[in-house]
Amino acid sequence: MSFFTSVDENVICIARNNMDHNLSSFALVSFELEDKVWPSVEHYFQAMKFPVGDYQESIRLAKTAKKAQKLGRNRFKKIRKDWSQVREIIMTRAVYTKCRTHSDIARELLATGEETLVDNNQYDYFWGCGRDRRGNNAYGKVLMNVRAKLREEQNT
Repeated sequence: MSFFTSVDENVICIARNNMDHNLSSFALVSFELEDKVWPSVEHYFQAMKFPVGDYQESIRLAKTAKKAQKLGRNRFKKIRKDWSQVREIIMTRAVYTKCRTHSDIARELLATGEETLVDNNQYDYFWGCGRDRRGNNAYGKVLMNVRAKLREEQNT
């Protein structure tokens, strides 16, 4: 059984919010970054929207990635001014660290070969492909960039 749904022979679709798939940001696969253990990529990503402090810590300690996402979307809390410039860097750092921490997940990502990875979220036009597949697919690009970096390290 595959967690991927193939759209065509050169595309692998994933769901960033599928907590049952290792390559999703919602998977509860912990890693250490910035001297803290993060339960998932999503926990780290959402927490980094805010200054170091109690609110960031409450996101890190959220029971699920979905709860961390909900806390991260709290618009009563002020997010960092440079968020739109750094969000992809932060997501990449978290995904890369998760893969470096868990070699089985790195192997799973490398096993996708050269195929295009697409976050198949019809409602998200930034991280996903959107309903009409014209979205930015930023999460798919993050995965492909991390895959390229892992492959480069493997070949050195």
